[in-house]
Amino acid sequence: SRGPLDTGEAVITGAGLLPARHVIHTVGPIWGRLHPAEANRLLASCYENSLDVAAASGCRTVAFPSISTGVYGYPYAPAAKTAMTAVARWARGKPDRIDEVSFVCYDSENFEIYRTGLAAPPST
Repeated sequence: SRGPLDTGEAVITGAGLLPARHVIHTVGPIWGRLHPAEANRLLASCYENSLDVAAASGCRTVAFPSISTGVYGYPYAPAAKTAMTAVARWARGKPDRIDEVSFVCYDSENFEIYRTGLAAPPST
């Protein structure tokens, strides 16, 4: 059994009764506790480390919520930009490891941010 995770780390477990094989757990940064650049770096680590864990476990598809944008207060737009940039960078560096990455949005505001961002993918 694994103890508490540091911000940005990820670990995989079984999915229990969920319609998935695994759940990857990660700890996102709490908005306002760190300099924004450090918060962005740690948030990117959440996505990159989660993809590393997924690929190492043989997962071919991954669905991400908008990490840290709930009770951790991360604003939607910078969180989405960081998420899309981190996933794109990871995928370019490790092609053919993951077939599909989905971003799951729980409200229309966040959905529109991702939809717009995915229509014009980040450059980094």
